[in-house]
Amino acid sequence: MANHFDLTDLQLMVNIGDASSLTRGAEKSHLSLPAASNRVKNLEDHFGTRLFHRNSQGVTLTPSGEAFMRHARLVLRQIDHLRGDIHEYSRGIKGQIRVLANTTAMTEFMPAVLSRYLSSHPDVTVELRERLSYMVVKAVTEGSADIGIVAGQPAASALEFLPYRADRLVLVTSTDHPLGAMAEVAFADTLDFEYVGLSEWSAIHAFLIQAADNLGHSFRFRVEVSNFESVCRMIEAGVGIGVVPEQAARRYAQRLNIKIVRLSDEWSERRLHICVRELQRLPSFARDLVAMLLEDVQSNEVVARTGKAGTAAPAR
Repeated sequence: MANHFDLTDLQLMVNIGDASSLTRGAEKSHLSLPAASNRVKNLEDHFGTRLFHRNSQGVTLTPSGEAFMRHARLVLRQIDHLRGDIHEYSRGIKGQIRVLANTTAMTEFMPAVLSRYLSSHPDVTVELRERLSYMVVKAVTEGSADIGIVAGQPAASALEFLPYRADRLVLVTSTDHPLGAMAEVAFADTLDFEYVGLSEWSAIHAFLIQAADNLGHSFRFRVEVSNFESVCRMIEAGVGIGVVPEQAARRYAQRLNIKIVRLSDEWSERRLHICVRELQRLPSFARDLVAMLLEDVQSNEVVARTGKAGTAAPAR
């Protein structure tokens, strides 16, 4: 009986499962068919369970095989990350952080913090990508991201969540739009009007489509653009209305003829959280980024209270 298995076994199982064929899985793994069959038999002997059902059409995964393949994919993905990280070290880069965030954090909060962070950490690279909040939680849980910024906090999660910032979504209209005269409006009451929004790669795009779907209403953007400034300029020109973060809306309202209307829906007002698997187990340079994000919040709270910029106490 085999008393161990290696990366070749993991990749072989994934290749066989993907192809539903022992022969094609062996070929893709650069193994002979007898060698591949022997590896599978050793795995089955080791775990004491069948991993495949063999038939005239090929092979199908047993429940045990599906579980093995799922974990094998995770391990192989982590190995790929390891290779990438070591390659970065060989190029003189001493650290890499993978950060996933929702649209508001990506566009409104991260740029200024990352500018300061990268200036003080010249040997670190940051991979920043935008995702819906549930995707961020999943990625951090699975280890494909180091730090996430999400709206809300799942009721059951093994992650650590650190309160970050308030996030409000508001409706933006032109000055002569019928909804512009209202102090507050329900999202459902806006859906008969044309919308301007970010293109489909953005998390907020998918979020609004889902919010409309939850109301049983079809929804599409008449015009899709690349950033919130373009959204607000299109709205000013009367092309349509849009939903954007309040901070962005107020910034552009200072120089564009647009109106800001509060949304009455509960989902429009959210609390952002930073999420990590275990803060103390992150590399020191990753903990520095988390600390800087929290310090940025404290600094802005000082400005909001006093009207003067101040130095926040370091986040511990």
